Amino acid sequence: MKITDVPFAVLRFQYQFVRFPLQLIEDRVITRMESEAPGRLLYERSFGALDAVVGSVLGDPELAERGSALADRSDVLARAARLDGAATQKEKRADETLTAKRDQALDDLKAVHETKQREVDEASAAADDRKRAAVAEARDEAAGAKQTADEIAARRTKSAEAAKRQEQRRIGATEQAQAAAADAKLRDAQDKRGKAAATRAQADRVEQLAEQEKETRQNDRATNS
Repeated sequence: MKITDVPFAVLRFQYQFVRFPLQLIEDRVITRMESEAPGRLLYERSFGALDAVVGSVLGDPELAERGSALADRSDVLARAARLDGAATQKEKRADETLTAKRDQALDDLKAVHETKQREVDEASAAADDRKRAAVAEARDEAAGAKQTADEIAARRTKSAEAAKRQEQRRIGATEQAQAAAADAKLRDAQDKRGKAAATRAQADRVEQLAEQEKETRQNDRATNS
C-alpha cells in the first residue's frame, strides 16, 4: 500500500462507521415499506447518491457503483410511480368522461324515446335478422371447416396407412433376404461339415491301411527270421 493510500483507507473506515446507522435504518425500517413508497424511494436515492459520491472521492469503485445502482433504481421506480399515477389519473378522467357521455346519451335517448320507438323496433328487427344470418353463416362455415378437416384427416390416415403398408413390405423383404442369407449360410455350413466328415473318414481309412501295411511287414520279417 502506498503512503498516499493511508488517508483514504482511514476515511473509508470512518465512512463505514458513520454509514452503519443509515444502513441499520434501511434494514430495519425502510425495507418494510412498499417498494414504490415515496419515503423509501427518497431515502434510497439519497443513500445511494451519498455512497456514489463518497465512493468516487475515496477511490472505492465498489461503493460508488453500488451507490449509483441504488440511486438509479430509486429514480427508475420513482419515474414508474409517477407514470403509474398519471395513468391512474388519466384513466379516472376517462371514466368520468365516459360516465358523463353515457348519462347524456341516456338523457337524449329518453327525450326522443317516443318519437324514435319505431326506429328502435326496426333497428332491433334488423339486428335480429343480422344475428340470425350471422349464426347461419357461422354454422355453414363451421360445417365447411369440419368437412375440410375430415377430408384432411382422411387423406392423412390414407397416407399413413400407405406408408405403413410400404414399411411392412420393406420389412418383409428385409426379413426374407435375411432368411435367405441365413439358409445359404446354413447350407454352406452343412456342406463344410459334410466335407470335413468325408475328409476325416478318408484319413481314418488311410491310417487303417497304413496300420495293416505295418502289421504285414512285421509279420513278414518275423516269418523270414
